[in-house]
Amino acid sequence: MRGRIGRQPGAGREKEAAVEKGLKPEAARVLIIGGGVTGTGLARDLALRGVPSLLVEKRDLAAGASGGNHGLLHSGARYVGSDPEAARECMEESTLLKRLAPHCIEDTKGLFVAVAGDDEQYVAEFPRLCANVGLPAKELDPKTARVMEPCLSEDVIAAYEVRDATVDPFMLCLDNMSQARSMGAQMLRNTRVTAFHVDGGAIRKVLLRNERNGEEFTLEPELVINASGAWAGFITSMAGVPLSVVHSQGTLVITQDRLSTRVINRLRMASDADILVPGGSVSILGTTSVRIDDPDECRPTVEEVDQMLDDATAMVPILENTRYIRAYAGVRPLVAETDENGGAGNGDNGDRSVSRGYTLIDHAKQGVENFITITGGKLTTYRFMAEKAGDLACRKLGVDAPCLTRTEPLPPSDAGRWTDPGVAARTWVDRAEEGQVILCECEMVSSGVVDFMMRELEQNQDLSALSAMNVRSRVGKGPCQGCFCGPRITAHLYDEGWMSAGRGLGELKEFINRRWRGKEPVLWGVPLQQAELQEALLCGMLELEREF
Repeated sequence: MRGRIGRQPGAGREKEAAVEKGLKPEAARVLIIGGGVTGTGLARDLALRGVPSLLVEKRDLAAGASGGNHGLLHSGARYVGSDPEAARECMEESTLLKRLAPHCIEDTKGLFVAVAGDDEQYVAEFPRLCANVGLPAKELDPKTARVMEPCLSEDVIAAYEVRDATVDPFMLCLDNMSQARSMGAQMLRNTRVTAFHVDGGAIRKVLLRNERNGEEFTLEPELVINASGAWAGFITSMAGVPLSVVHSQGTLVITQDRLSTRVINRLRMASDADILVPGGSVSILGTTSVRIDDPDECRPTVEEVDQMLDDATAMVPILENTRYIRAYAGVRPLVAETDENGGAGNGDNGDRSVSRGYTLIDHAKQGVENFITITGGKLTTYRFMAEKAGDLACRKLGVDAPCLTRTEPLPPSDAGRWTDPGVAARTWVDRAEEGQVILCECEMVSSGVVDFMMRELEQNQDLSALSAMNVRSRVGKGPCQGCFCGPRITAHLYDEGWMSAGRGLGELKEFINRRWRGKEPVLWGVPLQQAELQEALLCGMLELEREF
């Protein structure tokens, strides 16, 4: 049963569109569900082994937890007390990624600091816990730590330097998928899996639907790999396979300025509001752990933001008076105590006690021979997760090819280059061409960069242009949060013929609504005043409150 494609009633146009875009789904042996960092990493892993795959994603790359995190490349120190195995995996994989994908990483280093009132027993045990997993941790005098990071509280009583870093998850996804596609992998975005047809102990057909035009089509892959993260349980249920996934929402908040050079961690057992991560020109404070039923309903809340700021000011007092750009949230897919039937426990101490390790399930044990799920884990360990899932996939396919991602560097791609903070501004200064104008002043994105991205996106007209640019660049991520650059870019797209009729205004409304979800929880002071101006501009002038 090798990669055939069939039509559903009314599905002809989607099939024709796929052919016109150069897609050949029938050539793919493996269907990968999920366009996060694990899914794209798996597509690259299989491509390097010579296995053709088709990745489908219901929205766009990094649309789930891969784009909704703090971008911390864990040294492993956060988990030395609660999950030593996860700590070792993070330590080993972060070391590998710094060597194999340095263009995606800022090697900031990190500090773990305790303040007066923190658990002194845990502080005393921290060096031993790090040594148990082989993790380097250098003790610092608290005064030295405050010199290194002046934003730290004067109440710091202990400090250790560790090998934390930051990673660009959008660049990581785009670069993995770019190399995978250059070697034969294929991708469909805005494509949702709606049903499996299981017969004779295997998935025989997969029904998919284009989320923007409603067209449906079927695939008949040899193997299906569920890499959908927080949605993993929903996908397995279509095959009649139970999988208990705990959906743990984590909210984060972005400061307007970069507050520290290094990652700053609270020296205590993993808890809320205990990580401040520098990223480009901003810092990201996180995170919370709130259980939700449906990952599609993931939203940052005012209550979570207030809670984090109240707690985090003990470590970094300046957070009390800092200006915030927006909040956002991602969902951790936590699977605990997985048994052969896919069941999971909840842990004794809430979701923080559930392992941050990965879960790889061969559903042959549950009666579906050609079905695999890979979920859980961390952004830091995505490559290792993809390797293990790739090993299992190759055994099932009878492919004798080793994993190469442990030694092969991840090449930078044009698709991922614009996610780097400052690259658009540097390009503008270095290559300012006559006739180009700055369309996003916060991040210095020019009309030339917008046109470049549109040419890259032209093969997939079903993508919302502004939302796709937000994933692939810094558009909309600055202090204005799309208020000014959104209309400017939309006007440019109309002027250059990329948009027509009501499409541009409809996409602008969708884009602004998604940015608004993140602004709403931080509306006080100047941001509240800016929100009122935004409403006047976008609703009073452009009438975005009406339907298009």
